[in-house]
Amino acid sequence: MKNVSIYYTLAILFSGILAGCEGISDYSVNPNLRLRFSVDTLSFDTVFSSIGSTTKQFMVYNPNEEALRIESILLANAGKSGFRINVDGRKGDSFTDIDIWKNDSLYVSVEVTADPNGGNRPLLVEDSILFYTNGIRQSVLLQACGQDIRLIRGGVVFTEDTVLTADLPYLVYDSLTVAEGATLTLEKGVTFYMHNGASLIVSGTLKANGTQEEPVLFRGDRLDYIYAEIVLPYDRIPGQWRGIYFTSGSYDNELNHVIVRNGTSGLTCWESAPERLKINIRNSQITHMEGNLLVAVNCRTEASNSEFSNAVNATVALVGGKHRFTHCTIANYKKIGNGRDIQSPALILSNNLATGESETSYPLQQAWFDNCIIDGSWTDTTRLYGGEITFFTRETGEEQGHDETFNYRFNACFIKTARIENERFVRNLFGKSPSYVKTATKEEAYEYDFRLANESEGIGKADRAVSEQYPVDRYGVNRLTGETGPSVGAYEYVYREEDDKDEP
Repeated sequence: MKNVSIYYTLAILFSGILAGCEGISDYSVNPNLRLRFSVDTLSFDTVFSSIGSTTKQFMVYNPNEEALRIESILLANAGKSGFRINVDGRKGDSFTDIDIWKNDSLYVSVEVTADPNGGNRPLLVEDSILFYTNGIRQSVLLQACGQDIRLIRGGVVFTEDTVLTADLPYLVYDSLTVAEGATLTLEKGVTFYMHNGASLIVSGTLKANGTQEEPVLFRGDRLDYIYAEIVLPYDRIPGQWRGIYFTSGSYDNELNHVIVRNGTSGLTCWESAPERLKINIRNSQITHMEGNLLVAVNCRTEASNSEFSNAVNATVALVGGKHRFTHCTIANYKKIGNGRDIQSPALILSNNLATGESETSYPLQQAWFDNCIIDGSWTDTTRLYGGEITFFTRETGEEQGHDETFNYRFNACFIKTARIENERFVRNLFGKSPSYVKTATKEEAYEYDFRLANESEGIGKADRAVSEQYPVDRYGVNRLTGETGPSVGAYEYVYREEDDKDEP
């Protein structure tokens, strides 16, 4: 009796499955019954020409109490627009007799490959998916912007002096290398879209000459958005490509008005001779990294009017060598990425480097900070040199400073740490963080703006003699002509009426 019951149950199940595979025999022919769509327009963000897009989907609903037969689904401009569709798992340009049960739905997936348009500006590409049901036509509009690019693939190496212009952006799929003895010059407005795993390796020299209006840009190649509780662009998500590496033989690199963002690491400067300039960073922004943001080992670096912000590990880590940072904002408030909490303070100064089981000493010959902000989300401000600055030294007590092995100086800086009584700290502000224009709340889609807000700490606290050497900030604001200036950090304070409105 038990076996009979099992066979009877299986028979019912199989009969149900077979019935589900058959078309609907009883469907309405009423032209007043319409389909409903999850979107009226399916929009893609900028799509690189000849490179396929990500897949997007929308839903087709039958909200009625009767089944419907969709007579045809077709792509209006099939084979010409570059769009491709998939209806409930089936690829094609047209489909007929698609049954949809009452109060049921089906998926439509869409991809697009844009043809080159012969220009440097994105060109709108459109098509429509047409749905015919009981003689009534409905449609969903498809839109994408096609952007022509220069594709760099297969490990390109520049072995001689090369100038790249901004006529088209560059899409780097793997590695781009500047050989020793060669100089790569990037003119204003040059943009690099870096694919997952891509890197720029500089063994020669990099000269990036952006302007305030047309900076040189390095960023990931995801141009779309993450759709969740908020519309968050991938451009704010770290870890999308590897980073820029300056090898031991690389010197005299210049980054002026350059933006580097959303990599695994930002700028990594390998061990060099500190007597010769490794890199000069001016009016630039290095931000949103999954590992370290700026690391320099036993080399000479200079930075001014620049922002270094947001990394899982160190924001700025200087190991040995000679360094000078003037009117820079070093801040770590990373809130999105791989889910790990911030692992390091914003600034690390060290005179030794541990690699595996070995440890190498590199004298910190000079680390000078003038009119800088050193800030972040760490709350430990009680221990000696805690908070957002940490010293790693070989000898006990050396963190107090040594002119030959651990030579540092902070002048007219804002530092989020406990107050430090040390002759190497002059005219500095200590304590809680300054107030910024934007601090990456969820409502702001995690957007940061490290300009000082009204009534913030650091306004008018810069050393004017130093500011006179850097009279204009990263955004072109004069530090010396305002009533409240000069202020610390990369950005000169400018009064904002909306900041006062936001106050309770």
